[in-house]
Amino acid sequence: MPAPTSRATVVADAALTLLAARGMRGLTHRAVDDAAGLPHGSTSNVARTRLALLELAVLRLAEREARVLAVDEMPDPHGGPDQLVDALALAVHRSLTGNRDLLVARYELALEATRRPELRAHFDAAGARFRETVTGLVTGLGSPDPARHALSLVAWADGLMFSCAAGSYHADPPGLDALRQGLRELFRGMLGDRPAA
Repeated sequence: MPAPTSRATVVADAALTLLAARGMRGLTHRAVDDAAGLPHGSTSNVARTRLALLELAVLRLAEREARVLAVDEMPDPHGGPDQLVDALALAVHRSLTGNRDLLVARYELALEATRRPELRAHFDAAGARFRETVTGLVTGLGSPDPARHALSLVAWADGLMFSCAAGSYHADPPGLDALRQGLRELFRGMLGDRPAA
């Protein structure tokens, strides 16, 4: 039997749902109570201020996106780029096809973090895990400049996901084969025919 879900997790999940559906202006403590099916005042007991609620949402977003992207399950890049291309393409495809609301919530929180330095620190800390993972992956592939190549890979994935979740490609996201091809092209541009280290 699965462990019971904590009240903080219920509140954070409801906050993410509201961010995706209504945007930042639709996120209130009372709206979270209603969306989560909790008695009024419950969200305030978990996160007294708006900033605390936003920080809770950022932390929960990082947990959920780590599962969607399977950050801890990426193959060893020393075996070459093919398995990594498949894993990354599948991760991006999962985000686009089954987790669009998480992406939209992330964009709402990212924009809010540009206006709130206190939230920015939490948002950046949550994102550091993804950056470190990507840097390790391109290092393992033999990148001569892992930091720059990690940025290129993150920018490719983030740009594609934004375009397909909230931008002009929202009605026509690429399939797995197109994602694989895009990643192969990206890795060829970064690494050429360099063998994995």
